[in-house]
Amino acid sequence: MKRLFPVYVRVPLLFFLFYGLIEYFVDSGDKPALIAYPILIAVLLLFALVLIAVEFVAGASDNIINQLMSPEERAEKERLDNIPFTQLPAFKKLLHKLTRTRAIEEEKEIEMDHDYDGIKELDNDLPPWWVYLFYATIVFGVVYLGKYHLFGGDGQLTELEKELATAQKQVEEYKKTAPDLLTADQVVLLTDAADLSAGKAIFEANCVACHRADGGGGIGPNLTDDHWILGGDVKEIFNTIMEGGRDGKGMVSWKQQIKPSDIQKVASYILSLQGSNPADAKAPEGDLRTPGAASVQAVQNDSLSTHSAQEAP
Repeated sequence: MKRLFPVYVRVPLLFFLFYGLIEYFVDSGDKPALIAYPILIAVLLLFALVLIAVEFVAGASDNIINQLMSPEERAEKERLDNIPFTQLPAFKKLLHKLTRTRAIEEEKEIEMDHDYDGIKELDNDLPPWWVYLFYATIVFGVVYLGKYHLFGGDGQLTELEKELATAQKQVEEYKKTAPDLLTADQVVLLTDAADLSAGKAIFEANCVACHRADGGGGIGPNLTDDHWILGGDVKEIFNTIMEGGRDGKGMVSWKQQIKPSDIQKVASYILSLQGSNPADAKAPEGDLRTPGAASVQAVQNDSLSTHSAQEAP
């Protein structure tokens, strides 16, 4: 055993085997067990120290035994340690059980009467390993026939379709709560002051060139009035920012530069500008539309409260 697996192979092999068992049996969810339960790091270190200590003790014991042996016993031990693996008694015994080969001296007992130009045939039995494998295929075939053809078990195609359907449901559930996988149908109007403040910062960093810092409009339309070219609902504004405006003369798509969760904040901030009436605002464009007056009023009230709190001494 020690010759086949020297200490520099044996210790790492046992260590990683123990680690694999920990990962397999410890339920840590999506995280590795060592991250979910840091105490396991101490357990692994303790196991490694025990392995090293055992190797030291085993090595010291071997040295003591060698010192106590006579030269003849030491030579015999060295001979046994250097026997090739295929010549080990245990291996030869196992090989004989699996093959039932006959020694050359015993071949006379199984010679057949056939003689082809001096070539004789032996009546050897089939190797047991082959017979066992053949029986195993029969058992497998019976089980397979019963499960998939008699009792209606799911075939590979059906299993694949079920797994794909389950995966699709999991993806849809994930999309419902993943902030950066928002779609226009999932967008809601945000009224929290922190969200509106973040939306304002993004707006001022990316949108003022066309809409001005106060939203009064420049190259782009006025965002403070009640006229909208592509719709003034929070979902429609979100979709316009994501996908861009009218072909050839509208706003470019921002979905590659701004995350969907941040676009939702920008859309909510834009609606908070409704009715602010900035100086020198651009003339109304598009259709008259009041996008959810109650919701817009809630955003404006929340924004006003935030400004009042900031200005209070």
